[in-house]
Formats: sequence, C-alpha cells, structure tokens
Amino acid sequence: MATAADITHIACVVYPGYDALDLAGALEPLTMLSSNVPFQFYVVGPSLEPVTTKVNASVVKTVSPSFGQSIAPTHTYDNPPEKIDFLIIPGGMMFLDPIERQQPTIDFVKKTYPKVKYVLSVCTGSVILAQAGILDGKRATSNKACWAWVMENCPNVNWVAKARWVVDGNVWTTSGVAAGMDGMFAWITQIYGEAAATVAANVIEYDRHTDASWDPFSDAWRTTDPDHGKSVQPKFTE
Repeated sequence: MATAADITHIACVVYPGYDALDLAGALEPLTMLSSNVPFQFYVVGPSLEPVTTKVNASVVKTVSPSFGQSIAPTHTYDNPPEKIDFLIIPGGMMFLDPIERQQPTIDFVKKTYPKVKYVLSVCTGSVILAQAGILDGKRATSNKACWAWVMENCPNVNWVAKARWVVDGNVWTTSGVAAGMDGMFAWITQIYGEAAATVAANVIEYDRHTDASWDPFSDAWRTTDPDHGKSVQPKFTE
C-alpha cells in the first residue's frame, strides 16, 4: 500500500459533459490538505481547449442546453503529465454518448491506470473504469439514479447496490455526485489519518458520512429491486 510520502502528483480527467460537483467536491478536501502536504495538480482533457460541463443535447434530454461551466486543462490525453500518483475520474452524462465520443477518455484511463498508485471515480466515472476493463471482477458502485443502466451495460463488475463508496485494491468508486466528498475523505483518512480528514472537514464545514454502507439513495432508486430500479429511475434520453 502506498503511503502519504508516495502521493505527490494528483490529476483529474475531464471530458465534455463531466459533472462539476463530481470534480469540485472531490477536490475540495485535497485543496484543504494541500496547505500542509506538497501536491502537484494537473487537469487532463482531450485538448487544451476549455472543457464544458454542458451535456450533449442531441443525446441527453434537457431544456437548458447552454447551462454549464468550463475548465481549462493543463495537459492532454496525448501529452499527459510524466507522473500521476492519484487519478480522479468525475462522472457525468458522457456515458450516454456514442462510444466513439467516449473512446479517447476510456483509452487514456486504460493506459494510465497501471502507472498510478490510486484511482478514485465519482458517480458514473465508474462507467469509464468499467469500459476500460479496470473494474472487471472488482467490487464497485456508482450513481443510484443510473443503476439499472449501469447493471445492464457493465456486466463484468461486481456492483454493490447499497454503498456510499467501495474500495477494491487501489480502486475507489463512490456513489453519485456528493458521495465523492465522502469517498475522498475516507481516502484521506486511510492515507493521512483521521486528524487530517477531520481538520479539512471542519474548515469547509462539511458533515461527513463515515460509514461506507450508508446509502439511502439505494432505497430511493430501488436498486435492489429485480429490475434494479429501472421502473422509477430517470429517463435521461428520449
């Protein structure tokens, strides 16, 4: 297991349609930690052009196709940082896009994973890990509002229907969106200790869920039903 001294270079992946809070929520605890821990941070995207959170309105149902924010990558999939110790993968609606639009991100994650010490996905970021083959045979979780789709389209994963986050080896996967904060705090606790996690949480005034099995959203979206909640989960496409 890698130690705190081994984690100095942190990177996140961004792609069109990534979710802003998936990324920002997971990064905020690390931002607090960076006051006392020397980190290098990178944003890796398809190109150096700003990457938007706007969904692909030709695929995803929306009445606000112009609503979103952008982030500017520091590196590209073809020219990534020389070293990445910890890779963060936010979710978003890209999993509904044609596979050719997703493939550059999948390929980058697949190529990068063997070099990292840890990877953490938030929400449907776990779909990218699954599509890259990284989750084959592993336990993992994802956003419960998308659970039926995830179960149907990523069958090689041992999906955990009721979990705030799941750890399998060096792979951390969290449930939907805000769950990324709890997963990141759990990771910080493992690597840097409870005191570091507590201080960071208190500074940002965040009430952590420290039980990985806490998951009321599994019940809300009926993920343990025979149809994995398909009858009640949102229809994101026409």
